[in-house]
Parts: sequence; C-alpha cells; structure tokens
Amino acid sequence: MDTQSYLPVQPGVGMEENFLSLDDILLSHDRLPIRTECTFPRLGFLEKSSDTQDIAEGTKMELPLWLSKGLYERKRRVVSVELPKVYRQGWRTVFNADPNVVDLHKMGPYYYSLGSQMLHFDSPENPDIAQTLLQTFIGRFRRTMDSSQNAYNEDTSALVERLDCLEKGLFRSGQSGLNGFQSWEKGQATQLTASSLVLNYRKRKITDVPP
Repeated sequence: MDTQSYLPVQPGVGMEENFLSLDDILLSHDRLPIRTECTFPRLGFLEKSSDTQDIAEGTKMELPLWLSKGLYERKRRVVSVELPKVYRQGWRTVFNADPNVVDLHKMGPYYYSLGSQMLHFDSPENPDIAQTLLQTFIGRFRRTMDSSQNAYNEDTSALVERLDCLEKGLFRSGQSGLNGFQSWEKGQATQLTASSLVLNYRKRKITDVPP
C-alpha cells in the first residue's frame, strides 16, 4: 500500500486561517509596514536601525503578519498597519485594467491570501481592495484553467511561474483532472474496488454468524 509521510492541509479561505497548513504558516511570516502609536519600553533591540533602549512612538518598521494582527486593536491604538504597495491605488489600477499581465508570484507569492488578511485592519480602502482581489481572481481564472487543460504531458514550469500559490493549486487540480480523463479515455483507469471499510464490515458480519 502506498503511504505518504505528509498529507497536505489546505490553507484557510478568505480572512480565515488554517494553522495546520504550511502555506498559512509561511503567509503569517510575511512582513507588513507598521507605525507604532505608543512607546514600547525596552524593545529597542528589535529595531536594528536604532540605538535607543525603547521603540519610540511614531517609529516605522516591519513586523510579521501574525505579530501585526496580535498588536492591532481598534479601541486602543498600539500600531497602525500600512498597505503593502501591491494593494495600493496605483497597483489596483493596473490589476483592474488587465490582471493577466501581472506576475503575481513576484508580487507575493500569497497575493490573494495576504490581501484577504489585510481586511482585518481598518482602512477606508478595504472595499476597493476586496473588489480588486475578486476581479483579479475572476479575470485570471479562465486563463489559468485553460492553460492547465491544454498542457497534457508538457513542461508546465513556464506556465505556473507567474501564478500566485492559490492559482498554482487550481492549475494542479486542472492538470490532475485532465490526466485522469485522458487515462479513462485510453482505458487505463484503475478498476473500481470496494472500500476497505466495506470489506472489513463484511468480514465482521461473517464471523458474527453463529455456527
């Protein structure tokens, strides 16, 4: 029987996270530009460009996503989170014009996931960010799936190198479906067999029958 040492866990959807997913773990370490809204005593060693003992109010620095979310509070202003440039107005204009020309892997590679996480932070631009994420996904989806269906037994590295991690997963699913269909069409599909649960249940029923 074939066994796998690791079964991949799918990342969370939208603003949710799955902490058993390697992709979500890597995403949580993406660094965000923040501005401190109060003094952080005796934490100056975290800011390498400063020799002071404390992190002063108004200091601009970068923190990982998980820490930024932990420090961010709507009522008590501890830190304010700035938008990464790829989600700002300039880049949103590019995405809205033609999302297919953008190399999302170079921009991310977790463009959709990080953009969804940015909605945790209050910003007047959140509705526009959400709309751009949706329209970008819709605009690139058909091309991604068409590419996966027209690359049977071919080198696909050039096709996927510009894709975001979510799009790469969709591409692999499309390829898997295509390969399965081609195998079925050629009569190479594996024969259907009964589930091991069904077989064990039948064996149990036989042994339970009194002599």
